[in-house]
Amino acid sequence: MDERKGGAAATTHNSVSGNAVITGPLVMAGRVETLSMAPAPPGVTPRQIPPATASFVNRTKEIDRLRSIADALRDSHVPGIIVLSGLPGVGKTELVSQWVARALEPSYPGGHLYADLEEGRRDGAVDVSGVLAGFLRSLGVHPEFVPASLGERTALFRSVTSGRHTLVVVDNARQAAEVRPLVPATGLLVATSRTSLPALAMDGAVSIGLEPLDDRAGVELVRGWQVTDMDNAARTLVRRCSGLPLALRAVGEWLAKHPQLSLADAVRVMDTTGLPASQDGTASMKTVLDMAYADLSDPARQLYRILGWLPCTSVTAGLVAAAGVPAVDDAVGELITAHLLVVVRSCDRPHRFRLHDVVRTHTRQMASGLPEAERRAVLRGVVEFYAAAAAHADILVLGTGRFRLQAPPTRALEELCPSEQMFTDSAEALEWLDAERGNLLNLLRAAADERWDDMVWQLCESLWALYHSRKHHLESIEAHGLGVEAARRNGRADAEVRMRNQRARAYYELASYGEAGRELALARTLLGSVSDARLSGMIHETQGLVALASGNHGDAYALFGQALEANSSLDDTHGVVVQSYNIGQALVAAGRLQDALDVLDEARVTAVDSGDVAMLPRIDIVRARALQGLNRLVPASEAAMRAVEQANERKQYAKLDQALSILSELATGISDARLRAACEAKLRELHRGVGVPSEDD
Repeated sequence: MDERKGGAAATTHNSVSGNAVITGPLVMAGRVETLSMAPAPPGVTPRQIPPATASFVNRTKEIDRLRSIADALRDSHVPGIIVLSGLPGVGKTELVSQWVARALEPSYPGGHLYADLEEGRRDGAVDVSGVLAGFLRSLGVHPEFVPASLGERTALFRSVTSGRHTLVVVDNARQAAEVRPLVPATGLLVATSRTSLPALAMDGAVSIGLEPLDDRAGVELVRGWQVTDMDNAARTLVRRCSGLPLALRAVGEWLAKHPQLSLADAVRVMDTTGLPASQDGTASMKTVLDMAYADLSDPARQLYRILGWLPCTSVTAGLVAAAGVPAVDDAVGELITAHLLVVVRSCDRPHRFRLHDVVRTHTRQMASGLPEAERRAVLRGVVEFYAAAAAHADILVLGTGRFRLQAPPTRALEELCPSEQMFTDSAEALEWLDAERGNLLNLLRAAADERWDDMVWQLCESLWALYHSRKHHLESIEAHGLGVEAARRNGRADAEVRMRNQRARAYYELASYGEAGRELALARTLLGSVSDARLSGMIHETQGLVALASGNHGDAYALFGQALEANSSLDDTHGVVVQSYNIGQALVAAGRLQDALDVLDEARVTAVDSGDVAMLPRIDIVRARALQGLNRLVPASEAAMRAVEQANERKQYAKLDQALSILSELATGISDARLRAACEAKLRELHRGVGVPSEDD
């Protein structure tokens, strides 16, 4: 039983004979040459750096230094690294945004990539592999061609950025190891950090320290507020704020809401706290944030406190509503106006916001007094929201035909988020899942701690659509580990089998076959406790895949046979086709080529008759390999040609890549130079379309 979705019916060739030659080799070249490849998506060069703001002063020296260092590094034709360090709230990200807006628009034609590592940080660690996957997709790499492992993603990132000057900006880096894989092959990486990351000096990094604003620059910033009582009050205010632009802007917003008050009044309010300014600016920021918090409406204060302890990396209107905050739009708007929430630039829906890291510390302090019962009630509502939304997304991405243990969600998407649409189709649903990865995993952990076991394993079941499609295998392993424990506590042997199988698939994709085998062995001990044959079919199939990848062809053949028997007992035609295809793969690997053809020919007939056309390219690719091994090169070429046409028609680009590569090999065997040249040309066209370099690039 394949965890993936089957295909929909479509027209295809009805001739399925493994021996028939439909066109002959000379005509096949013309078929390849006239193949209308799916056009690549519009080429949009990423420009992801947060936009510069109007309220910016001084920093001329730092911008000039950034410009001169970047120019020198670009002329050296080697990738450069700059570390911009300074206190929280000192304006590191804003400085980079101003530099990009003023000096870099014509430069770095490869694009401007941006990541805030704090958004993906969990338990102190960053999923750098996930950041790279996002960068690759932004640079035009099709998701099917994003590799699984960190090493492979790093290598592809360097290949894609080779020869195309690319700027990468990474906020809130803590360690050199978080930065190194994100350095482009050609271009520049700028990392902001609270420290200078001295380990990066070994990589040639140049360090720039950003100091707080001095009195003159701070007063210039305050002058932009168009207040009347400048002079000593402005200088005093700058010093009370320790020269931190974030603190000064927050005071400016506070004054804008109280036009009857002066700068001197703001200073007096700050002085009433009795907090001295500490060396790192912490006390100053707390004073300013206390003022801002006291001036919020009750719904905005409620939201501010909730954000202090909810384990979420970003905020949406749906999340706020699920937390029980009234007047959602007004509450969010207040926090944005007060510079307490930052808008996350993203082309996906819905709109997202995040807390500045300095503000997050303050929200935790404000949330410390919340009653435990209130905390649990809010957390429960938010987890239920995400569990239902993820279930909707899973159905859109993988279809209603996928076998699921959980019941369909009872609340419609419109009910979950009345104020805006979260997603409307399969592509948007997958993007939503990916954008919410940090929230989903953190809330899954929180739900596991609370022993809300039914929601934990159900959420894991829904997350297969994300983890498998986007190859977030390490996260899948952690999440499904929580799912296994939840299902066990829940007394759901069937759910535990499902969780272990999905976890084993992640290990399998990472080539950790020993770990996959251990998960499957534990799942297999539970099969006597479950009645649904689909679960045993899943376990046998995954065991077969692990055996096949490990070179145990006989074991793979037997296991796929057991999976086929389970699917046959359920009259699951798609499952029968999938397992027959798997058996064919095992037979080809074992050298039993004619036996493989017999199985695959029958599987192809069944797929055509049942409309399971998504399996046809897979089947014909393996048929081509079997025929090639039997030295029947012309029918092998025809099988590969069919696979090319079918994969292209259905936009199965990874299979199209395989089929064209096999057909190119076969063209050499049948001495058809025109066919080989046509295949190589289409491969180059395909690789350009999916954003990966060809071998001859």
